[in-house]
This record gives sequence, structure tokens and C-alpha cells, in this order.
Amino acid sequence: MNVHEPEHRYHTLVVTVENKSGVLARVASLFARRAFNIESLAVAPTDDENLSRITVVVDLDSAPLDQIVKQLDKLVNVVEIRELAPGHAVERELMLVTVTAEPDRRDEIVEHLDRAGGKVLSLGTDRMMLSLVGPPRRIDEFEDLLRPYGIIEIQRTGRVALASLDDALD
Repeated sequence: MNVHEPEHRYHTLVVTVENKSGVLARVASLFARRAFNIESLAVAPTDDENLSRITVVVDLDSAPLDQIVKQLDKLVNVVEIRELAPGHAVERELMLVTVTAEPDRRDEIVEHLDRAGGKVLSLGTDRMMLSLVGPPRRIDEFEDLLRPYGIIEIQRTGRVALASLDDALD
């Protein structure tokens, strides 16, 4: 997500589904057929081996939230759909990035990385592989900070999220 775009444009849905082959494909094809834009998608099994959790960040400019929820609810393998209210969820994302890093600039990069709470994963003669876990906005800002050094390759996981503890008790 671009740091300069309004945050309220995106909403996070947590969709619990049966952990079966093809379920993710059906969910993704629903979004494609209806022209709903997915900003971020993360999926993994839950503590119950029969269920998976899909965290999807949707762009509300592409469709109203209630329409997205109604369409998801029609899918047979969907067990539960919850919206995580903006500002009332803990969100994290992982970024792995390889940057150009001449030896005379490495200390500078490491200083930025330390302030952000990231780690150096690998060093090459003129490259560094870095990792950072944090809120999506911090990941966006760090990515922007690295651009002048030269991003060679980047991979971001997409958001994972849980309701804030205060909200989870309601």
C-alpha cells in the first residue's frame, strides 16, 4: 500500500475456511470474477488442521464491503468471515529485500535497519539481504528509504492481522 493513500480505503477481512484443496482458488476467483481488488492476501492453516485462515485486505474503491462479505459467504467452504475494524487490529508484514550495498555504505544501511528493528540475513561483495517485520506502514517507509541504495529484489508477505486484545474481548 502506498503510504500516501488514505487508510480507510482498505479493510481487513479474516476468512476461516475448510482446509481443503482448491478453496483458496475459489476465494481468489470470486474476487477476480467480481472485479474486487485485493490489496494483500495471506493464508495458512490454523491450530485446527481442518481449517485455514485467509487474511485479505480489500480495496473498497472496487466494491462495497457488504457486497464482498455476501459473496464470500456464498462459498461452501467458508466457515466464518470477520472484519477487523481499521485501527482496532494488530497488523504485521514481513519484507525480505536485497539491496546494492558497497562496503562504504553498509554501516549507513545497517544503522537504518537497526532503527527499524530489522536484521541482516546475508552479505555479498556488493549486496545485502535484509529482513524487516512490522506494521505495513513501517514496511512501506523502510522500502522507500532503501530505494536510493538500489533495490535488487524484494518480496513482501502481505498483511497478517489479529483483533486488538481490547476488541477481542467484546
